[in-house]
Amino acid sequence: MRDPIFTGCGVAIVTPFKNGGVDFDAFGKIIDWQIESGADAVVVCGTTGESATMSNAERLQTVEYCVKRVGGRVPVVAGTGTNDTAHAVELSKDAQRAGADALLLVTPYYNKASQNGLVLHFNRIMDAVDLPCILYNVPSRTGVNIAPETYAKLAQHPNAHGVKEASGNLGAIQKTLNLCPEDFYVWSGNDDETAAISMLGGKGVISVVANVFPSGMRDLTRLCAANDYAAAGKLQVKLKALCDAMFCEVNPIPVKAAMNLMGLGAGEYRLPMCEPSPENLERIRNVLKEYGLLK
Repeated sequence: MRDPIFTGCGVAIVTPFKNGGVDFDAFGKIIDWQIESGADAVVVCGTTGESATMSNAERLQTVEYCVKRVGGRVPVVAGTGTNDTAHAVELSKDAQRAGADALLLVTPYYNKASQNGLVLHFNRIMDAVDLPCILYNVPSRTGVNIAPETYAKLAQHPNAHGVKEASGNLGAIQKTLNLCPEDFYVWSGNDDETAAISMLGGKGVISVVANVFPSGMRDLTRLCAANDYAAAGKLQVKLKALCDAMFCEVNPIPVKAAMNLMGLGAGEYRLPMCEPSPENLERIRNVLKEYGLLK
């Protein structure tokens, strides 16, 4: 029986950029603040970390720095998925050498894949490493969805420990849980579905919102872990406006804008990401004030 890589709230951490490169000083401060605020894991170089526009060298340096800065306080999960299987294998081996505790593998984007292609793709990556792997299903961004029957096939691999589910399809998630072994775990990939997926048996969330409100998302997952779903449901509803504001434009545009307003040093965007519209920036500012996150 495999244990989950983490339970609770893993932060899908931003990558702060400055003068075209990674601002490691700012990154270190963000990592420390997250762990001090109760993060149960740090997920580095994922979608929120703008990994799609980072070079191999930058990704490796960022994972290496994150592992060293975290210093074993919580697990470090490195995003190493791409739409090129061979490239994903290379990145995954790099992350393993860098000391990551686990990998996050997004479905191939743009060129997409058949369900059989997904099995071949993920198995090829998982065969190349000796780390637990979390698959990542986010069809709104990649254009491809992992079917429950495909999870059942992938779950047979010893390195397949579960999935970050951001499809928004709770029915499919229930079917996945029925088809897969008990030690194939599900984490919510949508902040506003954390309580619902946890109630179905999920192990927590890989969270964007935790970048700005780590204590709120921590409290939500702890209520779920305690099976206090009455209180968890109320908190989930209370967090809805913040969750919506953090996705008023493409992630991570709103969350980096929010962090910069809060003085957390999220830094620059890397094109094609850019500053939010003035209207959305004002919305972000107002919601931060509403939640007491902006002095």
